[in-house]
Amino acid sequence: MDNNRLKDLYQSQRAMRQIRKQAMQCGVVAVLDVGSSKIACLVLRFDRTGRLSQDNSIGSMAGQSGVRVIGAATTRSRGVTFGEITAMRETERAIRTAVQAAQKMAEIRVDHVIVCFSGAQPRSYGLAARVDLQGKVVTEAEIARVLSACDMPEYGARREVLHAQPVNFVLDYRSGLSDPRGQLGQQLAVDMHMLTVDALAVQNLVRCIKRCDLELAGIASSAYASGCASLVEDEQQLGAACIDIGGGTTGVSIFVKKHMIYADSVAMGGDHVTGDISMGLGVPTAAAERIKTFYGGVQATSMDDREMIETGGETGDWEHDRRKVSRSELIGIMRPRVEEMLEEVRVRLDAAGFENLPSQQIVLTGGGSQIPGLDGLASRILRQQVRLGHPLRVHGLPQAATGPGFSSAVGLCLFAAHPQDEWWDFEIPIDRYPAHSLRRAVKWFRENWWFLNFA
Repeated sequence: MDNNRLKDLYQSQRAMRQIRKQAMQCGVVAVLDVGSSKIACLVLRFDRTGRLSQDNSIGSMAGQSGVRVIGAATTRSRGVTFGEITAMRETERAIRTAVQAAQKMAEIRVDHVIVCFSGAQPRSYGLAARVDLQGKVVTEAEIARVLSACDMPEYGARREVLHAQPVNFVLDYRSGLSDPRGQLGQQLAVDMHMLTVDALAVQNLVRCIKRCDLELAGIASSAYASGCASLVEDEQQLGAACIDIGGGTTGVSIFVKKHMIYADSVAMGGDHVTGDISMGLGVPTAAAERIKTFYGGVQATSMDDREMIETGGETGDWEHDRRKVSRSELIGIMRPRVEEMLEEVRVRLDAAGFENLPSQQIVLTGGGSQIPGLDGLASRILRQQVRLGHPLRVHGLPQAATGPGFSSAVGLCLFAAHPQDEWWDFEIPIDRYPAHSLRRAVKWFRENWWFLNFA
């Protein structure tokens, strides 16, 4: 890996962290979830010191003290396909609409924004390193030294690192340490999870934010944000997967020991189910979305043949617009697409080694997770316990924004208030950036399971 690329990445990420710190000290920042079906904006108010928690340990994501939602707005997404921008001007207009509406509700202007997005072909890597301490105390400099010793994989010239989080420290074979600073030891080891995405997708998003006259104060994966908001503390600690079913993509993230250790996405979502209904019933997309919302499902019952649904329409053909179909016919259209989507999710979980976790809880969230009967079908296909997840409550969050469709946006609030430490948060000298190597270019679960088995 070219050291100049690593240097640019390091400096740009540190610059964004500094911008976020300044925005928090000013008291206001916006979070923006740029999805395929909707764009959601929340305006957050912080205390003037920007100090949100007494917990300063590495990877801390404690509580929500010091942050309050004072503005919220959503608008239909435009120009976004499979979680990536495909029409810059349309997406720019949609973002401006959402931000301006949230600012109007908050009665304050917002200049800084933290963004999350899905898609962009995320890819996870597990990195590891070990350094000698010779009996010295672990300091910030030692943390930087062990992080810089990680072998960086050749992830490709057209990809960019989005997250690089230390998830486990080992001090003299004492594993499971979240923050070894201040302790004595002979050797310090680290396990780090790195997530890369398509560079062009990130660059287009950054450019779009700048065209909206906003300053980027942070960027995150929607899969990561949804997991932070939807998994309860025990699930994040013992091991769980968050399946965020959005409009154009389905995000997959796995958490253990309160850190994300794997992420991926499936290029299918709720909009694909809507499209199938539209084609199968010969109705407009808007009518198909209404039918899916009010009558949809994936589990057939004996009553479904007798429950008739008026398709509606505005073609001018009275007989065509007044057609009726049975709910069993609707389920027959919806179920194959949902099964295909869940099968793809299972492939991702199997590739990650999810069955080896101490706990295999699966949480469904996102707007597409609200299809009746989805949890039961998912439990059979994924062969694990499944529950429907709602985002954690944040002070001031409107009731309309508490549903599963806002998990990513709420997760961004937590990401803004309590960001987990990443590689670029430590002062790493330029001449000691991680060396490139293919030896560690593997997914986390393939070679790094030993850290889960600590006492």
